[in-house]
Amino acid sequence: MPGSPTPPSPPTKFQVGLVLITGVLAVSAAAVFIVLAIEASGGGGVGFSLFLSATRLTIASLVLIPVWRTARQSSPSSIALWYAIAAGVCLALHFATWITSLSLTSIVASATLVTTNPIWVALISWLWFREMPTRLTGLGIGVALVGGILIASGNSDITASQPVVGNLLALAGAMMASFYFLLGREAQRHGLTIGRYAAIAYTTGAIVLLPLPPLIGISYWGFPTAVYLYTLLMTLSAQVVGHTALNWSVRWTSPTLVALMLLFEPVGASILGYLIFQQAPGQSVLLGAGIVLLGVAIAVLGEWQDRATETPPTN
Repeated sequence: MPGSPTPPSPPTKFQVGLVLITGVLAVSAAAVFIVLAIEASGGGGVGFSLFLSATRLTIASLVLIPVWRTARQSSPSSIALWYAIAAGVCLALHFATWITSLSLTSIVASATLVTTNPIWVALISWLWFREMPTRLTGLGIGVALVGGILIASGNSDITASQPVVGNLLALAGAMMASFYFLLGREAQRHGLTIGRYAAIAYTTGAIVLLPLPPLIGISYWGFPTAVYLYTLLMTLSAQVVGHTALNWSVRWTSPTLVALMLLFEPVGASILGYLIFQQAPGQSVLLGAGIVLLGVAIAVLGEWQDRATETPPTN
């Protein structure tokens, strides 16, 4: 049809891999910025975690408003909009649970448990979309999760106030993130561009979270300047760059593969935690990191071998 935008050509595997790696590196910094903000606030807790979550998504939404207004796209289907809105609700729940966990347990334990997405994504994809993982992918999931368990068991952070509750919240955050990625893929497959999808999802998440801090007595104003600086850095790196890159990647490759690549996050977070907070990882953490990398490599090989026999998705 004359004047209609031309659908983009499917990206190459190299392009998808490059964007995916960029996204993982960007989100790896999130836990460090969150802990820095918590320390700058002098406290933390559920109320402050909700403040960080709501502020992060609000800033991201404002950044993406120009993308929404300038994007060339025909009217999306109603099902695509509902998928995007549902993804935004799951994103809000993901941040509310995971960021709270960082006030209660260590960076390494929280980052590891919140990246157990592969088991949840693979299970949901199998039950919902009937997408069976390949044998290599299944092996990679098992190996990587063993590495994740070793990382968590090697946590020696004595400052963790309520590690059991924090770990459970991080696990709940992983489940919500899994639904978020799968719903985001469906929204894009039903016609939404990445820019418009991200704008809808982030804005929905912000609307869900914004009223919550005042309801429990937490103001958005009056924090030290450092809190707002760390929140802005967290948003620009982890949300605007990281999450948007991951959402784009899940449009062109398996959501299980994207979730598996996120297992690099605790590795990056533990390195940054050592450099900034002197949280030296123990031998089991280092061993677990190596096993995580091995599991991801096996799963990536299995997914890409499987995808090589499929027709790339089109708009």
